Amino acid sequence: MEREVPTEPISEGTLLWQPSEEQKAQANISRYLRWLKEEKGLAFGSYEDLWQWSVTDLEAFWASIWDFFGVKAHRPYTQVLPERCMPGTHWFAGAELNYAEHALWRRDDQPAVVFKSEVKSLSSLTYADLYSQVASVAAGLRRLGIGRGDRVVACMPNIPQTLVAFLATASIGAVWSSCSPEFGIRSVVDRFQQIEPKVLFAVDGYHYNGKPYERLAAVAEIQHHLPTLEATVLVPYLGDHPVTADLGNVTLWGDLLGETGELLFEPVPFEHPLWVLYSSGTTGVPKAIVQGHGGILLEHLKALSLHLDLTAEDRFFWFTTTGWMMWNFLISGLLLGMTVLLYDGSPGHPDMGALWRFAEETGMTYFGTSAPYILACQKEGIEPGRQFDLSSLRGLGSTGAPLPPEGFRWVYEKVKKDLLLGSVSGGTDVCTAFVLSCPTLSVHAGEIQCRGLGARVEAYDEEGHPMVEEVGELVLTEPLPSMPLFFWNDPDGQRYQASYFDTFPGVWRHGDWIKIGRKGSCVIYGRSDSTLNRAGVRMGSSEFYRVVEELPEIVDSLVVDTGQLGSEGRLLLFVVPSSDVSLDERLQARIKEKLRQEISPRYVPDAIYAVSDIPRTLNQKKLEVPVKRILAGTPPEKAVSPDAISNPRSINFFIDLARSLGEANS
Repeated sequence: MEREVPTEPISEGTLLWQPSEEQKAQANISRYLRWLKEEKGLAFGSYEDLWQWSVTDLEAFWASIWDFFGVKAHRPYTQVLPERCMPGTHWFAGAELNYAEHALWRRDDQPAVVFKSEVKSLSSLTYADLYSQVASVAAGLRRLGIGRGDRVVACMPNIPQTLVAFLATASIGAVWSSCSPEFGIRSVVDRFQQIEPKVLFAVDGYHYNGKPYERLAAVAEIQHHLPTLEATVLVPYLGDHPVTADLGNVTLWGDLLGETGELLFEPVPFEHPLWVLYSSGTTGVPKAIVQGHGGILLEHLKALSLHLDLTAEDRFFWFTTTGWMMWNFLISGLLLGMTVLLYDGSPGHPDMGALWRFAEETGMTYFGTSAPYILACQKEGIEPGRQFDLSSLRGLGSTGAPLPPEGFRWVYEKVKKDLLLGSVSGGTDVCTAFVLSCPTLSVHAGEIQCRGLGARVEAYDEEGHPMVEEVGELVLTEPLPSMPLFFWNDPDGQRYQASYFDTFPGVWRHGDWIKIGRKGSCVIYGRSDSTLNRAGVRMGSSEFYRVVEELPEIVDSLVVDTGQLGSEGRLLLFVVPSSDVSLDERLQARIKEKLRQEISPRYVPDAIYAVSDIPRTLNQKKLEVPVKRILAGTPPEKAVSPDAISNPRSINFFIDLARSLGEANS
């Protein structure tokens, strides 16, 4: 049901969209509720009632997800949850299954994958094609000596070959891990060295932002630093005939596709490793996060179907690279038999309409992206709903950073009025969202609709007491199946324990600020370890960015509170002005007055600096904490690894500033 979107300044909580009764009735979650009533004798009057049951009777809830989605087990489970404890939870004892088998249940002419890049036109693979290619690559991997538990890694773009290689790896019970090809050599090696891979998939190069980038020399260097490698599979992507003389033990992708053999799915325990993801690695070697076949299978079935409301008829897209967990989330669309849309390249080439054109060309039904991309489109002044045919689009997802109310309004004004906007927040640590959308609930500006089913999310104060309608630490007080099985090379679990459970014993602390409303809606306010604390009043940085970046003269910003425990510091704001704008006294005064009026006089910066670029991680998150550490005097090499920064030169300004501030104070 369409709703007129207001044009005046918008506040958090403004109602923007409500599903019609027909939309509610047709939603997957409504079908699930009917099934619960018919099969289990369970009836719930509201989403909040359903959520409460799902996090109270965990065993019954996750067993219902298993049954509702028809999980195929080679050996049934004997118990859902032998013991509720964190860390150390074990799920579905005795069960054996295979993720890839569930991703390849279709073998017909339905398109499984539709692909486009900056330089390659639209192409597709049917489910029959995909099954055949996975069978060939799996046979090739077996010939190369790869078996259950062996590690297979990829330095590959977001292309169909990467997906085929992953499914082949998973089908034989081997463990997958991937990086995007634009990662620096050190970043790739720091990740892959930890898990001692036997096979590397790589490309000869890639295109980005209209430019080709050769990678053969980098592949040779990566090989040199991975002594456990027994073979490298090279995918010709930049050119048809790559020169492989400097590479050792190379097999070309085409030769692997020439293998023949029946696709056999290796039955593995529910908690057998499926893939290894990595933390950002900003302050050291990235954590190697291991997630399992069963936990990912159940969590992604639940999230994609019941929350994003996707079905086999959908064309599902998320703009991502293979180095971000959203790639893993995207390809799980195959579990529901839908068409997965892959795009390789820059979202801004040749202009900010690139992804919206892709949506039009593919008949995209769900457009997943990041909050910074939505805000960039808003700043650019584009109007996708007017410029492109988005008649098939019925859902839009946003993650990576909090989406402010203005971003919500832009979607409903400039993209489409009748649309489920799903702002979601979770993390690589669980490869899913804790708080996300629900197709039967209303959408309110700046708010995430609900806590995910089975995810007991709460807001804790400093003493570990739950709060409502107040900002607190995002915690999970009950286990989730997709939580890490372990960290690689963390045999005693100390690093795992320290990452999540040191603050509140037995409770997962995620590191975000959250406010939970009385009806279950949520607002994320940014990272809790980069809090702004003025005169004892705490605030997440996302509110600050929302106000500053509303100004048309400001492209990007970073705010740092230099205060330490027990002492108040200075509030420093760094801005990237538009190309034709200088940070003069007048603009500084405008920024300060806007913050004074819209947030509080407490949050007027002590100083504002113009910078050419804001430092970001490889996954484009602002480096708030490392910058704060550098400004506090931490040696740069201990505060942040240059290989974890997507734009390494941007950190130099802060290093120089820290030096000058130190000299001024000495």
